[in-house]
Amino acid sequence: MKGNELHNMTDQELKAKLGELKSELFNLRFRHASGQLDNPMAIVACKKDIARVNTVIREREIKSRA
Repeated sequence: MKGNELHNMTDQELKAKLGELKSELFNLRFRHASGQLDNPMAIVACKKDIARVNTVIREREIKSRA
């Protein structure tokens, strides 16, 4: 996921994307615990995507206060 894609999304789309990523992370962790996950780096990638979305949301909060 690119930063440009996130900056072009609306606040509602970002929150929806954040929910999707969190549920995906839950599923990845569950599959990892049960030994069914082929690529454990998918967990790391999902966490980074969540951090990117949270960063964009936070940037917008700060910008709206200024």
